[in-house]
Amino acid sequence: MTAQSLASFGNVILRVPGVAIVLVILSIVFSIMSPTFATVPNFQNILTQSALLLLLALPMTLIIMTEGLDLSIGAVLTLASIILAATVVATGSPTLAFIAALSIGLSFGIANGVLITLFQLPPFIATLGTLGIAQGLCLVFTEGQSIVGIPREIGQFYSGFFAGIPIPIIMAGVAYAAFHVILYRTRVGTYVFALGGNREALKLAGVSDSRMLVVIYALGGLMAGIGALLLTARMSAAHPTAGIGYEFDAIAAVAVGGTSFERGNGWLLGTLLGVLVIGVLRNGLNLLGVPSAMQVVGIGLLVIVALLIDNLRSRT
Repeated sequence: MTAQSLASFGNVILRVPGVAIVLVILSIVFSIMSPTFATVPNFQNILTQSALLLLLALPMTLIIMTEGLDLSIGAVLTLASIILAATVVATGSPTLAFIAALSIGLSFGIANGVLITLFQLPPFIATLGTLGIAQGLCLVFTEGQSIVGIPREIGQFYSGFFAGIPIPIIMAGVAYAAFHVILYRTRVGTYVFALGGNREALKLAGVSDSRMLVVIYALGGLMAGIGALLLTARMSAAHPTAGIGYEFDAIAAVAVGGTSFERGNGWLLGTLLGVLVIGVLRNGLNLLGVPSAMQVVGIGLLVIVALLIDNLRSRT
């Protein structure tokens, strides 16, 4: 290989996002360490298990692009799951239960947006407060016990197939396509970039930055309500601590994917890759028998490594 070829190859590598490099490395390592990792059923399992995280990471991308944060999304997911389960057990109506879950998620999302815009609370403080409220309501409502007796119709949303494709993967694909259109093909997406990169220009254009922030946080809450359907279906129950940690994974996926916490820089494909990296990491560690607590440590290290790779690339 000539020096020119090596230089060209090096330039290509430098253009590859750090998250993609990490994904390839993890896939190779786990393929070597576990004979069952690189199989079609396991890859399908990774995609299915990653669907819920993607539903949360997509709106988190938009929120972080506005220089915000939503720490409550995991607790709201849990509360929506509990309301969904309690409603369907009491009424026998999956449709009514799903509407109830959406209402809970949307209400908390709007509340986050109002606290941040109307009362000028920092996003960290506002969503930390609603996290506590949602988590407390989960414990009060269930008295620390699981809600069981979920009908089979709900479970099919996680274990069922449509046209040979697992339903969670279809839901994740539809959600990604919808957010792609919103961010890159509509005025709302233009406003999202402006909220993080040039908020004054947004105001000069006559667009209410406060209203847009409420819409974005409301969208995050709405996606938590949709995610509650998958969470409940996966467990065939609802538990008051089931969603703890999902906010961490969602933020980690967005950060690993390359979305900046300032200046409105972000991209949805990076978030998708970040979700897959976390899914591959958790799946591989599960196959190796690593405890769940250590998996969280692994995700933390993963965030640091991916960001270091991008940081080193940006300096070259």
